[in-house]
Amino acid sequence: MAAPSFGMQNFIGRMNVSQMASPVLILMILAMMVLPLPAFVLDVFFTFNIAISVLVLLVAVNTQKTLEFSVFPTVLLVTTLLRLSLNVASTRVVMLEGHTGPDAAGKVIEAFGHFMVGGNFAVGILVFMILVVINFVVITKGAGRVAEVSARFTLDAMPGKQMAIDADLNAGLIGEEDARKRRSEISREAEFFGSMDGASKFVRGDAVAGIIIMLLNVVGGLIVGVLQHNMELAQAAKNYTLLTIGDGLVAQIPGLIISIAAGMVVTRVSDDRDIGQQVMGQMFRNAKAIGITAAIVGILGLIPGMPNLVFLMLASGMGWMSWRMMEKEKRIVEAPVKVAPAPLQDALEATWGDVAPLDVLGLEVGYRLIPLVDKSQDGELLRRIRGIRKKFAQEVGFLVSPVHIRDNLELKPNAYRILLKGVEVGQGEAFAGQLMAINPGRVAGTLNGAVTKDPAFGLPAVWIELGQREQAQAYGYTVVDASTVVATHLNHLILTHAGELLGRQEVQQLLDHLAKEIPKLVEDLVPKILPLGTLQKVLQAMLEEGVHIRDMRTIIETVADHATRTQNADDLSSQVRIALGRAIAQQLFPGNSEMQVMSLDPTLERLLSQAVAGGSENTSFEPGLADTLLRETALAAGRQEALGLPAVLLVPASLRLLLSRFLRRTVPQLKVLSHNEVPETRIIKVTSIIGGRA
Repeated sequence: MAAPSFGMQNFIGRMNVSQMASPVLILMILAMMVLPLPAFVLDVFFTFNIAISVLVLLVAVNTQKTLEFSVFPTVLLVTTLLRLSLNVASTRVVMLEGHTGPDAAGKVIEAFGHFMVGGNFAVGILVFMILVVINFVVITKGAGRVAEVSARFTLDAMPGKQMAIDADLNAGLIGEEDARKRRSEISREAEFFGSMDGASKFVRGDAVAGIIIMLLNVVGGLIVGVLQHNMELAQAAKNYTLLTIGDGLVAQIPGLIISIAAGMVVTRVSDDRDIGQQVMGQMFRNAKAIGITAAIVGILGLIPGMPNLVFLMLASGMGWMSWRMMEKEKRIVEAPVKVAPAPLQDALEATWGDVAPLDVLGLEVGYRLIPLVDKSQDGELLRRIRGIRKKFAQEVGFLVSPVHIRDNLELKPNAYRILLKGVEVGQGEAFAGQLMAINPGRVAGTLNGAVTKDPAFGLPAVWIELGQREQAQAYGYTVVDASTVVATHLNHLILTHAGELLGRQEVQQLLDHLAKEIPKLVEDLVPKILPLGTLQKVLQAMLEEGVHIRDMRTIIETVADHATRTQNADDLSSQVRIALGRAIAQQLFPGNSEMQVMSLDPTLERLLSQAVAGGSENTSFEPGLADTLLRETALAAGRQEALGLPAVLLVPASLRLLLSRFLRRTVPQLKVLSHNEVPETRIIKVTSIIGGRA
């Protein structure tokens, strides 16, 4: 017998209190419906029920976000079962011992049945019915309706919220872990409101059950008291009715408290403050509104026949509160503005100080967008730009120059433009305090607002007011604020012009950083074997075709292996691409999925190979052939993107560089790979043949 005992001890030791609490509570609730309970135990459980309901209410009031109390639907079910089981247990005691007096079912029921309604069963019935009506018709019905609508809108808004998370992730504003957490919160929010919609039916059913139980107890008590205990009809009616009313009140009051908690949870808007702080911060911060209310209440207090003292006391208190708030606002004195000293007279002679270097990256904004980039106002765009540079460095492999921001009064008030080495590469408009609803291609309705286009990708969009966010997300739009619009546009242009942003200074900084890990390799390569400028051209060639340079170790080793045989940047780039083949394939086709690519018709491929056979760098195509190649490549790339696939063209190694340069301007989204760059472990599936009709 020792072994089983030892095994049981180990099992109990592995179980903690939180794991055992739920099953024990459920078994206890079920046991109360079956086993007879003495009056003292009923008092304990009724008191426990009241304490739990008060605790749930306080937790709901102090919850800042809805998902912080995501277990509430389950709590609602358990507390409803607890009240019903107590009703069953107390009914058993009332029917068996009700003839002995008002304390037959315990002191708690006696207190609710005697002291709260004065021992008058008619008053008790009215109070009980009023509580049931308030709970059933008003609070529970309203909370259930809010939960139902919230669940529907939350489900409809899920695609838009998911796209907004993807937009923030692509803009570098959040990381993978934050994106995963936000997606989980969206899913949990939809599940919560759906559960609340169903859980509210438990409370409504509990109210109906309370009415039926009360009627059965009264009728059953009269039958038991008169026929079994030979009581007079009046005495039996008084005893059993008071006990029944006490039993109903002691169950309905906690039920009402739980219903109020449910209403607070589903009707509140997520904020960083609890409900009390929200109410005080939003209702009692307007001194003018409080003063006008005090005046209206004071005028009502002067009307003859009104309770003048009460009205005038309340008006005086609110007037004093309004006066204090106004005085506090007057005492807030703005900090004196420092007058800037008069500028010194400009020197007459020009100096080298007048030659200002061009910023590599610049952002100019109209005056209405200044709050987005003002440090003193904690401009949101500044934080997003820092996130863009960090994400770019982590994914692409080098740190771009800081973005210099300045205001430009020559621009429209809501306009901005992005400069690369002093030359405009992008421009657009953004409206601070509004939202851009971007149509990803499938939306369920139209929105009222200024029609525009997403400046980064040219998608149709609408500028809407803040209050239309939920409606736009429910329709399937991707909703972003003004700072996100500008940041996404900037991020897109930085990725597009990554090759131009990698200057010799950035390459040297990259080598200095790499030298901390592989100092000997870096020292032997640059400048002993290869000039810094040639290495820069190799890296720029990678970036211009969208290949990340994070794996600098492989790049340096490959260049070092082949630099002794050739110093040509194109030849070195081709070797580096072959070495990075696995990474390139992973970047275009994540995971181990097959590579669905486009290919050239054998006849066209042979013609192109003959054209480059001479080895001339200025190879040109016959006009008809060039036109056919451009047209069919654009059509095939469009079909690939329509299928949700990247536009990738697989060609022989001898044609890769030529076709990439030739097609890049017309089909910028196209990626050209050579057969040598595809890993042997990847499966290739050709989806389109280009030139088959040539």
